[in-house]
Amino acid sequence: MAGNNLRNRGYAVYLIPGVLASIAVIIVPLVMTVYISFTKWTGVGSPRWVGFDNYTRLFADELFWQSFSNIVLLIIAMAVIPTLLGLVLAAVLFDYVAKHFGDRWAGAFRSGYYLPQVIPVAVTGIIWSWILHPSYGALNRILESIGLGGLARNWLGDPDYALYSVMAVMVWFQLGYPIVMFMSGLQRIDPSIYEAADLDGASWWQRFRKITVYMIRPEFYVVLITTTIAALKIFGQVFVLTGGGPSNATLVPSYFAYRNFFEKAQVGYGSAISTVLTVLIVVLAFVFLRLQHRAEELS
Repeated sequence: MAGNNLRNRGYAVYLIPGVLASIAVIIVPLVMTVYISFTKWTGVGSPRWVGFDNYTRLFADELFWQSFSNIVLLIIAMAVIPTLLGLVLAAVLFDYVAKHFGDRWAGAFRSGYYLPQVIPVAVTGIIWSWILHPSYGALNRILESIGLGGLARNWLGDPDYALYSVMAVMVWFQLGYPIVMFMSGLQRIDPSIYEAADLDGASWWQRFRKITVYMIRPEFYVVLITTTIAALKIFGQVFVLTGGGPSNATLVPSYFAYRNFFEKAQVGYGSAISTVLTVLIVVLAFVFLRLQHRAEELS
């Protein structure tokens, strides 16, 4: 027993580089951001302590609340819709395509869905900017070619449609991740369970609802947590597609913080926005983990 304890303590040495990197890259910047959020600072000179003034201003700022109302819709587009749709598509690929056309075709579809996750954000943003362009965009050209030119819009330049256009892009962008995760989860399910359900005359929907969904709950929670956090942190796609516009219609907290940091040189105020967003992400992650733990205890 003593030998095992000494051996386990020896492994701790290999954790030191990771711990030091986490302190340097995460902990120190986080502490500095929280400190600066209580100051007034332009990024040059010495910060001036102002206490909770930045937070008082923040919670009275209409743009701050608008950015959070926008992020609720983006959570639906990046977390809820891809998770539910990805679950169904993963089950179809695993339970139908793989059986009737082979694992190679199922893998090809899976790779195709996951491809947007691999392409750089700037590239996908530029491509979708071309597709949704009001003058020469492919989407409007297709609508005109099939006699639906009346539906053509300035998808990213009209405040009434910009946010929904970004949501559609984010569903496309995010869909591949849940599919890959759920297909991995499906591979660990004992095939005999499905065979027993088939012998009992269960339909595909009954097997999906009673077996598939129940057995891959751990993957479901992981996907929901990670996609929700990704939605709260979204920046690159909004930066490339709309820049938070038009008329702040696609403004999100991370871009709002960036605007105050770099465009307005209000570093203290931008730090307050970032601090509130960080606290929200930590709280939501804790809630999701507690729900997952409770579900595992009840199962």
